[in-house]
Amino acid sequence: MKKGKSALALVAVAAVLASSLVGCKSAPTTSSTAPASSSTPAPAAEGKVLNIWVWNNEFQSRFNDFFPEVKEVAKDLSTTTLKDGTIVKWTINANQGMNYQNKLDAALMSQESTEADKKIDIFLFEADYALKYVNSDFTLDVKKDIGLTDSDLANQYKYTQDITTSKSGALKGVSWQATPGLYVYRRSIAQSVLGTDDPDKVQEQLSTWDKFNSVAATMKDKGYKMLSGYDDSYRVFSNNVSAGWVNGTTVTVDPSIMKWVTQTKDFTDKGYNNKTTLWADGWTKDQQPGSKVFGVFYSTWGINFTLEGNSLAKSVSEGGSEVKGNGIYGDWAVCPGPQNWYWGGTWIAGCKGTDNKTLVKAVMKDLTCDQTIMTNITKKTQDYTNNKAAMDALANSDFKSDFLGGQNHIKLFAAAAPKIDMSKAGPYDQGCNESFQTAFHDYFNGTVTLDKAKANFTTDIKQKYPELTDVKWPA
Repeated sequence: MKKGKSALALVAVAAVLASSLVGCKSAPTTSSTAPASSSTPAPAAEGKVLNIWVWNNEFQSRFNDFFPEVKEVAKDLSTTTLKDGTIVKWTINANQGMNYQNKLDAALMSQESTEADKKIDIFLFEADYALKYVNSDFTLDVKKDIGLTDSDLANQYKYTQDITTSKSGALKGVSWQATPGLYVYRRSIAQSVLGTDDPDKVQEQLSTWDKFNSVAATMKDKGYKMLSGYDDSYRVFSNNVSAGWVNGTTVTVDPSIMKWVTQTKDFTDKGYNNKTTLWADGWTKDQQPGSKVFGVFYSTWGINFTLEGNSLAKSVSEGGSEVKGNGIYGDWAVCPGPQNWYWGGTWIAGCKGTDNKTLVKAVMKDLTCDQTIMTNITKKTQDYTNNKAAMDALANSDFKSDFLGGQNHIKLFAAAAPKIDMSKAGPYDQGCNESFQTAFHDYFNGTVTLDKAKANFTTDIKQKYPELTDVKWPA
């Protein structure tokens, strides 16, 4: 962090947050396709403007397309007009490098003195730093302050509420999505190398890490790569740790994360990957037509938001269609892979100081509790929504994904979602995850030793979080 006024302000924010404690690509939004009626009566807005802070347009697209009170969306997507005349203003700050959090924190610190129609009404946060806001005074109690009931929330997956329940027992955020992860693979490559593209039979060959590594060797022999790069399997390992990143002021590197280091170094040295990094151009290219990469680990949002677009030879913006024959659309399938895991998730929080509690309640209820709306989101976007009854019904139906070659991937997600455990999550997760991956990229590509990579992580994390004084490594 740079020194100066801005740094001091952010330190002050961190202190306030700590005292009450006690980080993808998005789909484009084009027009509103919201249903004509809602389970919630049209809200009577208390303020003239609803200010929503986000880091991309994922929630914006959900809001504009599925919130029943939407009337009109501005061409530049900066505002949304509701049926009662309320103007929704969107503030979007990119998430990478904690940019979103830093700007949000600064705004929250001035929330009390900000004029009514400029106050933050809703802001979103991710799993990697959820507890930072959940255990702060900046988020409203979803039940006591906003008014949602246990009945309203009954169908949501328990883990999505566990992660946003404060130390005092208050529910501080709700989500429209659950985010279990799967291994997404190319059907044509599976057929050529493994002799089948059937998800159940492919899973038999990928059900443990030993089997996964064995298939990686076979793929290499046949001219393919098992993964694109260094970061692909990271979340699978980091979601299966025995303890969280931080205990007191000590950062503890879990043995499961060191297994990722061992596997990734082995894959790199043996040529089982293409040495790419997450979100880099090479990584994206490995999901496009012509790629020799067998598969990628993705959670729910990654498949429909990122992979589907990457798979097209001619993008939708270029006049292409999402149909089989356009690139490698339809040449994909999913299976559970070696371990149950998840990646991400986005929660909606009501901000202290909002003058739009009635409208905030309507947004939360319609977009995270309404079974019909949740079902429609999944049917229209392929996303996996946070309503067990809706998802179980689709899992046991003839629902299918053309992108995944006719597979009902909801069935696999429905089996994985109840197993998600976020009990190890903590407020430092985004920073620790980003710093750890960055530090070990140099080790994988051979520019530093293992010990130097460890030292670099230690230095970086202490600079990022001065209050953390030690880093403990597994024996």
